[in-house]
Amino acid sequence: MNWTDERVELLKKLWAEGLSASQIATQLGGVSRNAVIGKVHRLKLSGRGRASSATPRPKKSAPSAPKAPRPSRPMTTTIGATALQARFDAQPEAAPAPRLSSVVVPLSRNLKLIELSERTCKWPNGDPLAEEFSFCGNDVGDCGPYCAYHSRVAYQPVAERRRRG
Repeated sequence: MNWTDERVELLKKLWAEGLSASQIATQLGGVSRNAVIGKVHRLKLSGRGRASSATPRPKKSAPSAPKAPRPSRPMTTTIGATALQARFDAQPEAAPAPRLSSVVVPLSRNLKLIELSERTCKWPNGDPLAEEFSFCGNDVGDCGPYCAYHSRVAYQPVAERRRRG
């Protein structure tokens, strides 16, 4: 599809009238909605024309607070496909605070990378680009690359993650 001067002018006119990219594509024929959007973007056509209303609007007597911008064409609401619609009616539940008596933060051994072994915790401490960067270094036992404390931090149960998210 070639964009002739006539088609570009028609595109500009229809865009200024407030038609959607799909409607413009239908009127132009032989062009997709995405092609219209791409051409509008390349032409830098940002402003839309206002739809003229049949009833005159009364003039404002006193300036008021700025209002949100109104759409240039009527907005339609859709029916259906609302299964994934966000609902913000309920207040979010706060995550329960951990009991401080059960949280014991172990002292880090502050090992450097070359001092780590299979049996030492590889939890990073600080910024890796900083000179004082180190690893936890506590014993890992059989629970993976981290000590018992850092394993609880790194691996959260699925049910708990879903409640927070």
